[in-house]
Amino acid sequence: MPVTRITERFCRTAACEPGKSKVDYFDERLKGYYLQVAKSGKRTFFQRIRKDGRTITVRIGDAELVSVRDARTRAREIKAQSLLGQWQEPVKQVMMTFAFFVSEYYLPYIKARKRSWPTDVSLLDNRILAAFGDLPLAEISRAQIQAFHSELREGGLKPSTCDRHLVLIRYIFNLAVEWEQLEATPAARIKLFREDNKCERYLDEEETHRLLRVLQADSNRPVALALLFLLSTGARRGEALKARWCDIDVAHRVWRIPAENSKSKKPRAIPLNASALKVLQELGAPKSPEQSLFISNYNGRPLRCITHAWFRMREKAGLKDVRMHDLRHSFASYLVNSGRSLYEVQQILGHSDPSVTMRYAHLSSQALQGAADSAATFIGEVSFTH
Repeated sequence: MPVTRITERFCRTAACEPGKSKVDYFDERLKGYYLQVAKSGKRTFFQRIRKDGRTITVRIGDAELVSVRDARTRAREIKAQSLLGQWQEPVKQVMMTFAFFVSEYYLPYIKARKRSWPTDVSLLDNRILAAFGDLPLAEISRAQIQAFHSELREGGLKPSTCDRHLVLIRYIFNLAVEWEQLEATPAARIKLFREDNKCERYLDEEETHRLLRVLQADSNRPVALALLFLLSTGARRGEALKARWCDIDVAHRVWRIPAENSKSKKPRAIPLNASALKVLQELGAPKSPEQSLFISNYNGRPLRCITHAWFRMREKAGLKDVRMHDLRHSFASYLVNSGRSLYEVQQILGHSDPSVTMRYAHLSSQALQGAADSAATFIGEVSFTH
């Protein structure tokens, strides 16, 4: 039972002794007032009082939410009330657990607002609920969340995957504060690993020809045509597989993507070039305007999953490291290297943030080099003629 002067600095630096689950540091100036430091790093203020011949421990609050000064003031109030016989033991209430908040508050909210909610459910079920599900929502500490984030990395997960868990936890606690279930979030100020995991793979001319030969000859025409369409338009896979014939305006060579199919949740239009029109021509006339562009030969239903077929085709083309999303990157590289502006690329790809399009800026280096060389030529002519 160590006795010390509890200050803000001591509160920040106090540690649990090795081999113990928690240590109580009693204040040297106020009897019964102490700081409890758990093995997990959680710090909590308490005040002990006597009532009816027994010792009662009163929880003041989490040190991450209550300052040392406020905790000491509250401890004095509790002690004074006890001495005057005015202190009443609060009625114990069942505290809301993290799992209860997620199931009863969070999931109903995001299922109506977030397209990627199944991903949240997966992250929660696989790791987050196992770590925090049974804990009271109000008692989860920043130290516990920090430890969880670090343990994911130590367990072999990629930094980006670890950060995805932390971002979800932050969002859940922020909503808990917004909905007045908590006074403050314990997930604030925990730093992300922020690994630069933007993987950009572009097909060069020879690789493009190899892939095109495979796509043009493959017997699974619906999937092959869908992949050709992606390469010809720079669209996202989900946008192409959800496309219907009523979205296509062949006369004006435009594909209009409705808001519900767009990642930005805004309608946009993609100009159809000659190769995209050839894909539409091979697909043939639809039975109705509402029919999807790409229909499976096996069940007559719209294509949904084309990953397995893509793996087979890319391996046949000798492109095992190429992802389906790299077809979109490659389309952008064709535009930039042909001299189109980044603004044009942004509009066609549907980037709401211009900074996303800037990843393709380095692809125009040849054009910039040509501009620089023209200046050098002029300077050389001037310098050598005088």
